[in-house]
Amino acid sequence: MKHFTPADILLPKKDFETWAVVACDQYTSEPDYWHDVERIVGDQPSALHIILPEIYLSDDNSARIGAINEKMQAYLDGDVFDRHENSMIYVERESNNTIRRGVVGLIDLEDYDYRKGATAAIRATEATVLERIPPRVQIRKDAPLELPHILLLIDDPTRSVIEPLSAQKERFTRAYGFELMKDGGHIDGYFLSEEAISRVQNALEALTDGKDDQLLFAVGDGNHSLATAKECYNQSHNPLARYALVEVVNIHDESIEFEPIYRVLFHVDAEDFIEKFSSYTDTHGSGIRQTFRCITPEADGELEVKSTAKLPVGTLQGFIDLYMKEHPEVGIDYIHGEEVVESLCKEQGTLGFLFDGMEKDELFPAIAADGSLPRKTFSMGHAKDKRYYIEARKIK
Repeated sequence: MKHFTPADILLPKKDFETWAVVACDQYTSEPDYWHDVERIVGDQPSALHIILPEIYLSDDNSARIGAINEKMQAYLDGDVFDRHENSMIYVERESNNTIRRGVVGLIDLEDYDYRKGATAAIRATEATVLERIPPRVQIRKDAPLELPHILLLIDDPTRSVIEPLSAQKERFTRAYGFELMKDGGHIDGYFLSEEAISRVQNALEALTDGKDDQLLFAVGDGNHSLATAKECYNQSHNPLARYALVEVVNIHDESIEFEPIYRVLFHVDAEDFIEKFSSYTDTHGSGIRQTFRCITPEADGELEVKSTAKLPVGTLQGFIDLYMKEHPEVGIDYIHGEEVVESLCKEQGTLGFLFDGMEKDELFPAIAADGSLPRKTFSMGHAKDKRYYIEARKIK
């Protein structure tokens, strides 16, 4: 059984520059970004008109969702798409002077499980927030189309699956090539030949040959979108909805950088938290020690504790969750950059934690050991580097 297969892919007939827009879960605090996208797109056919940017999510999205579904059907009935049957697309995305290479194709949602401790071939990297799924189900459940911003990671240190396609791309038929709006960089896509599709599939399956753990794909971006697709399939059992269009990338691609996401607590008694954190890990931790830099308005020092998870962020977040249940007055924020943490922790009642980030080769072993990782474990690039919606697929 192949875990990654060709799809019937829909691409716009023209005007890719105004069609492609960034993932809906980006720039959620920057309305000016989305207003500018609306200005650029206008009334032209665009993915913007058939997605719901999360900045516009509200308690009642029914009017927007109805308009989106009507527009999807109008695009299907009109002369907007070309259909490319039984296709995979090799993608090169140039951004920040690097090129991210990937392959767009189809996964079977029956191979995917986002629950902690799952043993499926496709697993979440971070804990899925179940409360985030129902509003997204409302968006997808009646939609005739899906547009993916999901990136699945493979652990391929020998670069056997995707990278060989780069030298062969001139032999493939070009699918698209254009500049992405709003500083998104340049992107090129190529339809893989039948022979290349077969090589990709065989190389993917070889990644888990002889291994006890059959983890093949870890969700790098779009976990809640994929969890939503799974839930919609579970509810409908629609055979088209059993599958999802994704882009597969190699975690060892030079363009992919993992950045740690730090923690800052607010309205907290720092001394009490640190004392109880140390006591908890002394009781429940292993012999492996992990070090944290703790910052308060009065002090800046190191704390060493016994590990309760493979990664420092897992040890810390596990205790934070327990502590916040007992102390509902405590707030938390997830921060990029040491300087931001240091600045925030000048305010009274704050406690910041800095710690070693995760190396690329730690991700798959950590998922195998601990299940899905704590939310906000790592970041994979900045907002403008996220996937843009280009390809589409019928799901009804």
